[in-house]
This record gives sequence, C-alpha cells and structure tokens, in this order.
Amino acid sequence: MKIYEVQGEKLIAICDSDLLGKMFKSGKLVLHVSKNFYEGILVPLSVAMERAEEATILNLVGENTINAAIKKGLVHPDAVIKVEGVPHAQSVRILY
Repeated sequence: MKIYEVQGEKLIAICDSDLLGKMFKSGKLVLHVSKNFYEGILVPLSVAMERAEEATILNLVGENTINAAIKKGLVHPDAVIKVEGVPHAQSVRILY
C-alpha cells in the first residue's frame, strides 16, 4: 500500500503483493503494477481496507484487494476490469 497526499486529495494505491513489479496486457490495455507507484508499506489486507476508506482516489489491483474493496463497499463489481485476467479498479470520491 502506498499513500499519496497532493492538493487536498488522498490517493491510495493497493495491490496484491505477488503482483508488484509485473506487467499485464490485454489487447491495447496495459496494466503495469509499478513498484514506483504501488510499493510502500506491507500491511495486512484488513489494514489496507481501513486506510482505503480515507481515500479520495483509490487505485486497486489483484483478486484479494479487489474482493476486499467490493466487500467493504468501496468499489462496485461492475467497475472492475480485467487485464490478462488480473482485476483492476479505480475509484474517486467527491467531497463537497
């Protein structure tokens, strides 16, 4: 999990640890689970999901991560895409 705070936004990037550093392709879609973007602190999935609730922007990759986010109500199942079979979702929460 890696947390970015920029201009009042909190972007949290979470991926299944076994996907870190890998690249996946499906047609024109390319999903690069970049260490530079995703690698931060290794935490239990439950902790990552607690922190994810604080995010204004989420970037999520992997079966475990996506399933936990769906279960927590952070991502709608229809918002998930698969790139070479690997699930990926992004979420934006607008605060008024």
